[in-house]
Amino acid sequence: MILRFIIPAGEELLTAELNFGNSLHDKYTSLVNNPYVIACQEEAGSFDRIILYGWLEALVIERLEQKSEMIYRILYETDNDWEETFYRLLSRYFGFRVNTEPFEMLARALPFRIIRKHADNRFQIEALLYGTAGMLSEGLFREALSDSYYKDLIKEYRILSSKYSLQPLHGWIWKFARLRPSNFPSIRISQLAGMLAVTGGLFSRMLEVKSILQLKELFEVSASEYWNDHYTFGSFRRGNVKKTGSQATDILLINSVIPLLFVYGKSRDLPEFCERALSFLEQVNAEDNAVIREWKDAGIGAESAFFSQALLQLRDCYCKKRRCLDCRIGFRLINSGVRMKDQSELLLEP
Repeated sequence: MILRFIIPAGEELLTAELNFGNSLHDKYTSLVNNPYVIACQEEAGSFDRIILYGWLEALVIERLEQKSEMIYRILYETDNDWEETFYRLLSRYFGFRVNTEPFEMLARALPFRIIRKHADNRFQIEALLYGTAGMLSEGLFREALSDSYYKDLIKEYRILSSKYSLQPLHGWIWKFARLRPSNFPSIRISQLAGMLAVTGGLFSRMLEVKSILQLKELFEVSASEYWNDHYTFGSFRRGNVKKTGSQATDILLINSVIPLLFVYGKSRDLPEFCERALSFLEQVNAEDNAVIREWKDAGIGAESAFFSQALLQLRDCYCKKRRCLDCRIGFRLINSGVRMKDQSELLLEP
């Protein structure tokens, strides 16, 4: 390839010749023009495992760095209050996508400093959470008007809201439709109260934990006894103990606990906490979703959350954006002479 550069005076600069085989260009274009999101899914499974795992290790750090941005923002908003930051982060992911925003609004409307004052009284924490969430507003649960537990919560919240000048959210912001009853926000709020009813602060307890089993025990809690026979206020339905469950606990660990532990280690120059965060991630079960199953079909399985998080990062930030030259897999496949299949060979529907 000959490149000619003309300067303003009209003189021609020396030419530069870049020599590379046309096959490299063909392999690159066939890769980035592949209609699949994972363009190299036909070849990725046979990729060198040593290089692959090295790349995935780099990707999981990259993903934690990205999650760190939100944590640093919350720290700035809370004047570097780690307990308040953890409370907001934990509450956000307690919404499990559908109610993420309402839970985040709840955490902002009800500061952790208030909850901390009632850490030894779970009922009062529930009253604060339900009341500020707007779930104790008149007319929201009409069938609960004769429910003694519901009425006790209202009485308690009236006292506490007056004491702390709390303003409740609108109860209509909470989503119940298309959710399993065990995931109703009414259940999740009680479980959150169980986690927050810890003297000394949940974040401080988390820093002391050194085993994954102890860490999971902090976040595997049950809703209060009332919810054994209810899913919403006043609606009796015989059931069972409403625990967070291992899958929900893993989601909280992956998205809030472990990233915050990683940020704490980096900001305080305490590498042992960063190493502990990565170690915990290796011991948490891998996510089971469409993206991870897609990678599995391509021949790359996730043994733990460490690898599933890396594969999510790879697909979101490299495959979808066709950054094949920035990806160690794509770059090596292009340079190794592996022939990418043409679109006409992929048997796609017209």
